[in-house]
Amino acid sequence: MTTARLLEEFPPVATAEWEAAIARDLKGAVCEKKLVWHTDEGFAVKPFYRAEDLNEITGLDAMPGEFPYRRGARPQAGWKIREEIDAETAAEANAQACTAVRSGAEEIAFTRLAVRDEAELEAALTNLDGIPVHFEIADCALIEAILRRLGQRECATEFAISTGCDPLADAEFAAKVMARAPRGFVPFTINAARFEENGANAVEEIGLALAAGVEALATMNARGVIADRGAAGLEFRFAIGANFFFQIAKLRAFRMLWARVVESFGGSAAAARARIVARTSRWNETVYNPHMNILRATTEAVSAAIGGADSIVVAAFDECYKAPDEASRRLARNTQLLLRHEAMLGRVADPAAGAYYVEALTDLIAREAWKLLQEIESGGGFSAMRAQGWIAERLSRSLTVREKAVATRRRGFTGTSLYANPAEHALERIDFERMNAGHRGARVYEELRLRTERYLMAGGPAPEVLLAEIGDAKMSGARSSFTANFFACAGLKTSVRQFERIADLAQADADLIVLCSSDAEYESIAAALMNQMKALNRKTPVIAAGNPANAEVLKSLGVEDFVHVRSNPIEVLAQWQERLGIAK
Repeated sequence: MTTARLLEEFPPVATAEWEAAIARDLKGAVCEKKLVWHTDEGFAVKPFYRAEDLNEITGLDAMPGEFPYRRGARPQAGWKIREEIDAETAAEANAQACTAVRSGAEEIAFTRLAVRDEAELEAALTNLDGIPVHFEIADCALIEAILRRLGQRECATEFAISTGCDPLADAEFAAKVMARAPRGFVPFTINAARFEENGANAVEEIGLALAAGVEALATMNARGVIADRGAAGLEFRFAIGANFFFQIAKLRAFRMLWARVVESFGGSAAAARARIVARTSRWNETVYNPHMNILRATTEAVSAAIGGADSIVVAAFDECYKAPDEASRRLARNTQLLLRHEAMLGRVADPAAGAYYVEALTDLIAREAWKLLQEIESGGGFSAMRAQGWIAERLSRSLTVREKAVATRRRGFTGTSLYANPAEHALERIDFERMNAGHRGARVYEELRLRTERYLMAGGPAPEVLLAEIGDAKMSGARSSFTANFFACAGLKTSVRQFERIADLAQADADLIVLCSSDAEYESIAAALMNQMKALNRKTPVIAAGNPANAEVLKSLGVEDFVHVRSNPIEVLAQWQERLGIAK
């Protein structure tokens, strides 16, 4: 069957027909409230996108590797597998790097190695010829040593050595280095990942990265360094979060905007290719149920690969609570190998091209990020706005929004704030310096869990939280399941019992009773239970699962609290930890 005949069997459906079908399925509910997603960036994401959503977008016919690089900086597919090495001595770092390369890594990043002299530089690079190497900790002395080394030999790769040095830290030095930098040396990094980890959404992350990049090019240009040289000396690092399609669109939008920036400085099309290193986000990592980090990192790496990152770092699943070992590093490395060789993500350049949602999202993020860049430029530029505290204040606002979503479980972490296992213990495996480094969304829940763990480890009796299913079987079962999940977030085990008689419940041994029934039955149950408990002189606190309309009446009867989807788990659980004798 020819393609034309095949398509005849699927006649086009007008947008109005889709909208009518949605309206019928919603049975009178408002589509804007039910199906439109309002994101942290302030976007209203529609439930479906059509070809007409792309009518105003230009440049969609460009190929991968063609200016302005919306579809990728290279015509071919694929990326480099970068592995981070945490060792702090040159000999140990080199040994781990060589092992990683033999096992599939294609680039090495020394994240904690502070090279003090040329001998240590030589030791770190031994047997790594042809392997791009990144030194995250870099000062003027190291950069000068690298310049001398590269001046004595021909670089075999386009990017032989790079460093994490900030080009805005010393503009004079940056200009002098770029005027001398040979092929293969990328001396400076604009680390946009730090923005994401401090709260930035997709628009803010690339908008701030653009602003920092513009200032770097401008300061170099003012000191006689042309745009082609300045752009060649910059690497951009992005954190890839959990918002799958947004992360794909973020990288595509940034490449396109950076190409326009370099063009505006008089740079060539070749120099306008942004070099992007994508790293799985630290913000999404969890200490509890840490193997979930493998799944999170996998989806994040897929976003980075589809988005066209040049190099990808998949973090070891245990890095947020201890130094990664060979097994966890191997898992991280093999994640990328699997995506490349088994999922075949390295076969097709920009596989998201033409997808209505991704293309519309790319354009939307790009437009808003450009507006942010213009706002920063009108305020005096990146450094000036940073010195005024404007950038920190904006990130703080975004972080507050993100943390509130986590606290109220609108943004969940499976195994930590959702479906937690209260029997899991993490206290003895944690390096608290690592756990508390930077921002992570799950930490607020982890602190609740650790509070309970410390109490139990010190010999405190495990609290008995009784989930009392009584009355309506369907509703009581659903509410006890929800409540068990709720208390598990603080490491509190619960027991479920079904009761036919109020008298049996009144005599139950527990430190806390949670009534699990229907709203309609709560008033009669609570009244009878409180009377019988009073007669028995039992003072066990009683709370209810749900958010009944007659909550005030129930409180007057003696029900002390309510647990429901609108509760703030952090506040409620901390309060009950205190009541149950679990000290901070």
